[in-house]
Amino acid sequence: MDSRPQHPKIEAPGLVWQWRKASWTPAWRPPVRHAKLMKRENLRHLLDRPEEMISRCHYLEGQLEALVQAKEGSVIATFDGTIGSLLRRYQSDPDSPYFSLRPKSKKPYDFYIPKIINHIGGQRLDEITGIDLKKWHGVWSKGGTRLAASKMSRAVVDAAVTYGIMTRLPDCLELKEVLKAASRKLPNPKRREIVITADQVIGLRAAAHAAGRPSSALAYALVFETTLRLWDVIGQWVPLSSEGVSDVVNQRTGNKWFGLRWEDIDENLVLRYVPSKTSMKTGLAVTYPLSKAPMVMEELQNWPEEKRTGPVVVYEMNGRPYLSEVFSSMWSRDRSAAGMDSTIWARDLRASGISEARAAGVATDDAAKVAGHASTKTTSAVYDRAALAAAERFADARSTGRKPKS
Repeated sequence: MDSRPQHPKIEAPGLVWQWRKASWTPAWRPPVRHAKLMKRENLRHLLDRPEEMISRCHYLEGQLEALVQAKEGSVIATFDGTIGSLLRRYQSDPDSPYFSLRPKSKKPYDFYIPKIINHIGGQRLDEITGIDLKKWHGVWSKGGTRLAASKMSRAVVDAAVTYGIMTRLPDCLELKEVLKAASRKLPNPKRREIVITADQVIGLRAAAHAAGRPSSALAYALVFETTLRLWDVIGQWVPLSSEGVSDVVNQRTGNKWFGLRWEDIDENLVLRYVPSKTSMKTGLAVTYPLSKAPMVMEELQNWPEEKRTGPVVVYEMNGRPYLSEVFSSMWSRDRSAAGMDSTIWARDLRASGISEARAAGVATDDAAKVAGHASTKTTSAVYDRAALAAAERFADARSTGRKPKS
C-alpha cells in the first residue's frame, strides 16, 4: 500500500508531481512528442505560491505552442469565425503585430492566450455581445478581485481583433465597436499607491544579505536609487532568435540575456544605460551618478574591481543572471523577512524612488529625465549633459530629504 501523502491539489497544463526525497516536487513537463523542443522545468521554488506556479505553467505552454508552430514552418492558423481561431491566427501569422512585441511585452500574451482560448475559444465573433464581455470580466477578474487580470485579458482580445480588422477578417470591425462600448462600463484596476520607504529598502537589503544573496541587495539598491526598471537591472532572458547579440547565453534553455552590465558604469561611477523600453523608440539613455547613491555605494563594497565585468546582478546559486521567477521568489522571502506586506511588489521600488524625490522637492522635469520619461529629442551630447546635471540635483535632494530634521 502506498504510504506517501497526496500531493497538493494544484492542476495546470503540463504540471506533474514527482516524489523526491520524501516530498512531492512540482515540475512542468512537455508532452513526449515535443520533448526536444523544450526541457522539463523544476517548479519547486514556487511550491508555496500556487498561483504563480499555475501562471508559469500557462506561460510555458504558450512558449511550447509558439515553438511547435515555428517548427511546422510558421503555418498560419485557419480562421473559422471563432475567437479561438482568431487568437491562434494572431499568434501564428508572421505579419501579425504579435511578432513586433518585445520579449517582456510578449510574455503576458503567451500567458493569457491559452487561458482565453480554453475559456471562450469556441465563441463565434458574430454572436458576441457586450453582455458576454461583462460575464467574461467576472470570470477573468475572479469576481472583481483581480481587475488587472481582466484588463490584460481584454487587451489581448482587443489586440487580436485589431489584427483581424487589419487583415479584413469577417466580423472583427463590428466586434471592435461592441467590445469598446462594453469596456467603458467595466472597472479598471486602481493606480498603485504603495510607496516603499528608504528604511524598508535598508531592511530588504539586510534580509538579502542574511540569506547570503548580496546580489539581491544590490538589485534593490540600484532600482530604488537610480529608478531604473527592475527588468533592466536584473536583465531579461529572451529566445536566441530575438534581435540583438549577447555574450551571455544559456545553451540548455536556448535563451540569451540582455540587461545592466558593469560596462555601463564608467570609471567615475556614472551609470549610462539605454532601458529596454526605450531602446527601440527614443533610444535615450538613463544617466545616474552612483557616487551620489548611498545605498548603491554601500553595496558596491561587496564587488571588488576585478569582479566588475559582465552582468551586474548575478545569482549566487548558479553564477548567471536571475530568471525573473527566481528573483520573484527571492523577493518574496526578503519581503517577508523584512516584515513587509505581501501586496508590495519588487517593481514598486522604482516608483517609490521617484516618489521620494518628488516629496523632497525635485522638479518634475528632473524626475522625468532620470526616470527616462523625457520626450524632447536632442543630440546625444546635449541630452547626456542635461541628464547628468538633472540626476545630480535629483540625488542631492533625496539625500538631503533623508537627513534627520533638527
